[in-house]
Amino acid sequence: MCIRDRYMGLSAFAALSIGLIFVGRCHEDAANSILQTLSERPENQLNMTISRYFSVGLSLLFLGQQDNCEAIIDALGIINHPIKKYTETLVEACAFVGSGNVLKVQKMLHQCLGNPEEKDAGYQAVAVLGVGLIAASEDVGSEMSLRMINHLLQYGNVTVKRAIPLALALLNLSNPKVTIMDHLSKLSHDSDAETSQRAIIALGLIGAGTNNSRLAGIFRQLAVYYAKDPSNLYLVRISQGLLHMGKGLVTIQPYYYDRFLYSKVSMAGIIIFANSCLDMTNIIIEKYHYMLFYLCLSIYPKSLFLLDESLKPLPVSVRVGQAVDVVGQAGQPKRITGFQTHNAPVLISYGERAEIATEEMIPITDVVLENFVIIKKNPNYSEDQDKPRKKTSL
Repeated sequence: MCIRDRYMGLSAFAALSIGLIFVGRCHEDAANSILQTLSERPENQLNMTISRYFSVGLSLLFLGQQDNCEAIIDALGIINHPIKKYTETLVEACAFVGSGNVLKVQKMLHQCLGNPEEKDAGYQAVAVLGVGLIAASEDVGSEMSLRMINHLLQYGNVTVKRAIPLALALLNLSNPKVTIMDHLSKLSHDSDAETSQRAIIALGLIGAGTNNSRLAGIFRQLAVYYAKDPSNLYLVRISQGLLHMGKGLVTIQPYYYDRFLYSKVSMAGIIIFANSCLDMTNIIIEKYHYMLFYLCLSIYPKSLFLLDESLKPLPVSVRVGQAVDVVGQAGQPKRITGFQTHNAPVLISYGERAEIATEEMIPITDVVLENFVIIKKNPNYSEDQDKPRKKTSL
């Protein structure tokens, strides 16, 4: 088996592939094979930066499985190396990804305390990423995490500060908020090279597939600012590519169905890429630059296609506008505001929602309108329903 190979690179990527094949399945044999290989490796090999992919592969097996990860965390006690703490933290972060679990966010923040030696502090960077992964599924959790991350930026050690741009990106994938953009723009001019490099990539992640004009301007300024620094300029060009990805027709946001569900494969791509960025110099800039392509797992069209029952596209009028939270409101409140009317297919960006503009057609099941939706004629439709009502005076 490749995972037993004495060449560390081949073995680490085999572990990562196993994690992707069995993502989120708690596969016992796969977990045992990665754990056994990790325990048998000599210390000098575990000190290599590529050894982190054993941890990532193992963590992907427990993606979204919550308390099912406890047995493997206990089993990691057999390893006597700092990678043990890194793996434990990453497994727990992946197990509770998108859950919004407040206790786990607090535990991740607690991991960020203390000042271990820099070579042993990798788990703190993973804990910062864990905050972003766990809290990204809903707006209130994201806002509260943002406050915590600001505190970490002020009081955390160097390892924690360097991971903060990536945590901000995980909270706002393909969602270029002005406040986050300004925050990362400041960090991209930081005197610490690692922090500035991660901030540049984070800017690319928050704007991925959006064609945001403000971000495009920031990248043009960064290209001039880092014109004589080939490493940073290389990252600026990558981020510019992410910004204009698919000419604005795709996204890397793993959540769908009004952020109620997430794609495990898409989330796996984000997690692999984020962990690769924790050693920007040795992985992305130098030897393993092809780790960028794992982000392709997360690329997906952000369009709405309406199909008839024979799966032929229908050019039906659709209203697209900002989503409004109507949970708990009585009656039938409007679920979108500031809408525009287009014919399907239409683009639905982050935070937007679609509605069919006519009563003549209805979905065959009550679903959120995104991706591919099959619609049919409304059996209770009458032409009077679509006519505007005349005002009557008393």
